[in-house]
Amino acid sequence: MSKNIHSNQEHEQNKHVLHFTINGKSYALHHEYITGAEIKQLASIPVEDDLFLAVKKPWEDELISDETKVNLARPEAEHFYSKEKNCEIILVVNGKQKSWKEKTISFEQVVVLAFESYDSNPNKVYTVTYANGPQQNPEGSMIRGAVVFVKNKMVFNVSASDKS
Repeated sequence: MSKNIHSNQEHEQNKHVLHFTINGKSYALHHEYITGAEIKQLASIPVEDDLFLAVKKPWEDELISDETKVNLARPEAEHFYSKEKNCEIILVVNGKQKSWKEKTISFEQVVVLAFESYDSNPNKVYTVTYANGPQQNPEGSMIRGAVVFVKNKMVFNVSASDKS
């Protein structure tokens, strides 16, 4: 008799476990609602990334804000995924504002922003310095092949000279 009571209790507990996935990884909770912020925290998703609830076609996937409460007790398991936010920033290159959409920039890409092309001729020498950068690289200089993190209004100064 006690075995039946025990298995009924287990069944009741399992009945209230709600399963869902975040970026393909399985999770389970014992409560019905979760916010977008809690989902990001649970899956270690950067706060600035977008979070979506996958929705069956023909409907569009739903963008979930940090404050949005999602009901996990719906008939099927919920599937969430994150995407880096497509943010456009402004870089100041040789005093001119340039639009940029990536989190990093290479030495060669800075030269292209400055001069519209990159000359790989060994006699052509480029000098790149930067300031007002993010915490990872607040200021400094770049050499060929280098990559730095960028932030809005970061300043680059680029010059070119010819050794010949």
